[in-house]
Amino acid sequence: MQNPPGETFARGPWHELPASFGSLLRPRIDAIASDMVEAIRDEVPAYRRPLDSSTGRDLVDSVCRAMRQFAELTEAPESPQDHHIRYFRHLGRVEFLNGRTTDGLQAAFRVGARVGSRRYAEIARTASLPTEIVLPLHEAVLTHINALSNEAVKGFVAAQARAEGEVQRSRRALAQALLEQPRGTPREPLEALAARARWPLPTAVACLVVRGAAGSRCTVPWPDALVLPRGTDLVLVLPEPAGGGPAGAEEMRAAAGGRTAALGPAVAPHDAWVSLVCVRLALNHHRDTGGPDGAFLAVGDRLADVHLLGGAHIGRLLGDQVLSALDGLPAGRAARLAETLDALLMSWGRTAPEVAQALGIHPQTARKRLRQLDALFDGRLADPGFRFGALLALRTRALRR
Repeated sequence: MQNPPGETFARGPWHELPASFGSLLRPRIDAIASDMVEAIRDEVPAYRRPLDSSTGRDLVDSVCRAMRQFAELTEAPESPQDHHIRYFRHLGRVEFLNGRTTDGLQAAFRVGARVGSRRYAEIARTASLPTEIVLPLHEAVLTHINALSNEAVKGFVAAQARAEGEVQRSRRALAQALLEQPRGTPREPLEALAARARWPLPTAVACLVVRGAAGSRCTVPWPDALVLPRGTDLVLVLPEPAGGGPAGAEEMRAAAGGRTAALGPAVAPHDAWVSLVCVRLALNHHRDTGGPDGAFLAVGDRLADVHLLGGAHIGRLLGDQVLSALDGLPAGRAARLAETLDALLMSWGRTAPEVAQALGIHPQTARKRLRQLDALFDGRLADPGFRFGALLALRTRALRR
């Protein structure tokens, strides 16, 4: 278990160093800092910036501050170090915001420690200090630089976590905006939301809904997917589902972990809510008709059915209107004639042989049924509008069953 930073400094090897070393070091800080900065810029590519740039100024300031702190610790090992700790944690945050890495940051500290250890030993030798302080001096340099490096890394990691949290919040906000049906009120452009979420706006998206997966350990194998719990379901907005993104039904079925799931059609990002509506209609129909658990539905392959499901109540009224001639017949006869009417409307030439082949019955039986239909509907089978309405009504009834 690591000691708190202040305790690390207080318990460090500075107690074994003569307090006079601090006064010997202070006049030489600028010269040693120049050597350290030159070595760091030479050996760590991330810091090869002009000295008058913000990176160069931060580097010089950090090196000088570290040496001033070392001098303070030599003179007064028990002195408060909170202000230095705050500075180096802030340095770590700045390094993250500037796009650098902890590897480069720690490498810079190591190079500085190597140069400092050599130059501090030269100061001790020039001042004719006892040779036995060389080892404690070297240990103090390593302890010091390790503590400062740890504080900077803590600041870096904290900034990274905060940024990742902000990105995740922005991604949830983007997912909510994508899945919200426009209501006529102005809203923030998707491009701005996507920029904050660090999510390149794709040309197409599709919604994948996994039933009962919200709050579970459902594995999402696509890092670019936007994930949003909705009730007990988990909704994923997948970018470029038909292109470079996840497109395999087996991969999606595996991600669902045995739960019922459905993938909506690929749409433009501003129509993502349409993809979700299609998925919801298909899943609800699957549930209402007693579909098996664990099924995977590719909704884009059955948009006509989903369209009818969206207007099922109107479809029922349409059926009552255009198919009312069948309602007064015995159930068996009405079903046979409805089946024949559907085959007729789906046939190319609307002939008895085609209908017979589609239903697997004798052509003469097909002719007899067609005559009955023609009489029941009073010649309206020749009307394209009636045929279109009847086809929609029959398909809607089939879906409801």
